[in-house]
Amino acid sequence: MSETIILEKVNRVAVLTLNRPKALNALNAELLECLMQHVSELSNDPDTGCIVITGSEKAFAAGADIKEMSDMSYIDMVMPDHFGRHNAIENCRLPIIAAVSGYALGGGCELAMMCDFILAADTAQFGQPEITLAIIPGIGGTQRLTRAIGKAKAMEMILTGRLMDAEEAERAGLAARIIPADELMAETMMVAEKIAGFSRPSVYAAKESIKRSFEVSLAEGLHYEQRVFYPLFATEDQKEGMAAFMEKRKPKFKHK
Repeated sequence: MSETIILEKVNRVAVLTLNRPKALNALNAELLECLMQHVSELSNDPDTGCIVITGSEKAFAAGADIKEMSDMSYIDMVMPDHFGRHNAIENCRLPIIAAVSGYALGGGCELAMMCDFILAADTAQFGQPEITLAIIPGIGGTQRLTRAIGKAKAMEMILTGRLMDAEEAERAGLAARIIPADELMAETMMVAEKIAGFSRPSVYAAKESIKRSFEVSLAEGLHYEQRVFYPLFATEDQKEGMAAFMEKRKPKFKHK
């Protein structure tokens, strides 16, 4: 598989590192294809409980590869369904954490927002500067950024191309937390390993219920939550988790 993505497994956590350092991890077709293939395979790996996507200290991803895109026509863009490949992240049942250091711009910001939450280094810079290239965000920027930070801030950022630093990103709700840059991966791995240690069926249910809340009314969301809550009482892990709690010991989940 392409070396544009480095895969490392640590216990039940898979770390996918974007690896185009000379291009500040600009997202070209090869990198995206490799990334989505890894995510698809890991999603069905019983030995993986959480995925981390990260880049380098300078850049998570500084945007799409403009050199690759500059001469493309409408037909070149629409016929291969360039953006359809991103469904692998959207459809992944495992939690995916974006560990962002440095620039997360354009497609890089959109990739981070596709993940379930963002842990940001204090050096992180987020933005959707596509307007400066006479285009707009094309893989979810206008939709996910607006849902994350609200209409006013999303309008201002997308219409001006202004960047948002880590402190503002956390305050606005784009990033879950800010972490010192030299501690980012260590802290991210602690979070990922904690998630991966929980019962996989309950993690699936929690993630799916939260995602559902963005798509339906509150009443339907509450009904959906109940529908996925009740079946968890048919799992071995629910019995183990509650027994361990009462016996004041650490549970040993089998993900069943």
